[in-house]
Amino acid sequence: MSDVLEYKCPCCSGKVEFSAESQQMKCPYCDAEFTIEAVSEQEETVQSESQMHWDSSTEEWNQEEIGNMHVYRCQSCGGEIIAEQTTGASKCPYCDNPVIMIGQFSGDLRPDYVIPFKLNKEDAKSALLKHFEGKKLLPKIFRSQHQIDEIKGVYVPVWLFDAQADASVTFKAHKSKKWSDANFDYYEKSYYSAFRKGRMNFERIPVDGSSKMDDDLMESIEPFDFKNAVTFQTAYLSGYLADKYDVDSEQSRERADKRIKNSVEEAFKKTVTGYESVSTEKVQLHLKNATVKYALYPVWLLNISWNGTVYKFAMNGETGKFVGNLPLDKGQAIKKFLLIMTIISVIAYLILYVISISLIIGAVIAGIVVAVMWSDLKSVTSKKEANDYVTAGSLKNQLHNFVTISQEAV
Repeated sequence: MSDVLEYKCPCCSGKVEFSAESQQMKCPYCDAEFTIEAVSEQEETVQSESQMHWDSSTEEWNQEEIGNMHVYRCQSCGGEIIAEQTTGASKCPYCDNPVIMIGQFSGDLRPDYVIPFKLNKEDAKSALLKHFEGKKLLPKIFRSQHQIDEIKGVYVPVWLFDAQADASVTFKAHKSKKWSDANFDYYEKSYYSAFRKGRMNFERIPVDGSSKMDDDLMESIEPFDFKNAVTFQTAYLSGYLADKYDVDSEQSRERADKRIKNSVEEAFKKTVTGYESVSTEKVQLHLKNATVKYALYPVWLLNISWNGTVYKFAMNGETGKFVGNLPLDKGQAIKKFLLIMTIISVIAYLILYVISISLIIGAVIAGIVVAVMWSDLKSVTSKKEANDYVTAGSLKNQLHNFVTISQEAV
């Protein structure tokens, strides 16, 4: 059974919500503000007295659907709220009062931490418009006539992984040497094997615990600043949506392990210098003192439908970092390419007096410039490393000498 928790203003009985600006609970009707501690007392009272129950209708829903849904009753107007099992906070569709399904965050499911929202909906809208700035290949009609289908503040469940990584990495490297005498030109290529062994500590690597949240989108708005995290209290959820994890810590561990491995490999590889090429041959990784915590992180999600495609955007509700891929104006891209190619080709011709070479130079440079403009429309990327979560000064690397394994000479 899941209960619905609502916070009432003691002054006017209006529904109070968490304010990102004041970091307190605020009544939108009389503007009264209350501390989190004050409303926590109300939460304890509601939980001890609430008699709410969830119901499911086997006549209207099949068994699979019932298994994924709960029905909650709004304490303000009595309306029923149908939500997925993982929904932790929502709004009543009848009176628009925010509600918190407190059963979703009790017992073993209760988060350890929450980072409260510091930015509001208007901040998210402003960040979207700023995100459009400087994008030369963004369709003008999208920029001027876009309409936001949906904008919502969501507390996303994340698993936070701490670990001490003991690693040993073997690299292959090579360098070459050229020289000449009166009779011949000589070329020698030497191959080396390098061994690195060391330790790195990682703190609070976040892995998205909701299957509904796009992992790449979530990772693109990292890092979150954990210094603003507080011990979880349901009051912070009032006025926002919240999700309970449906991807557990064991399922999430693999993604954290890969990020640790990539960071260790990258850090050790930077110590292999003075060679023309370096590649990883083998990585052995052992994690010690590994722990995991459960937290909720604040995210603003925005959707825009355009030309049959839904474009998704996300903003870090704490730091304001904004990401989201944008559409390409193909016609504008072609125009830019031709214009740049023409200008560069003319300049090259005035220098070289060779038309064919000048055109090739113009096309190559124009292609590079347009490719950079196109990449500027794409800000969503997968976070493949955990460099933001390395404990300062924790890298202890024991350097081992290179060993020449072979040479070839011509």
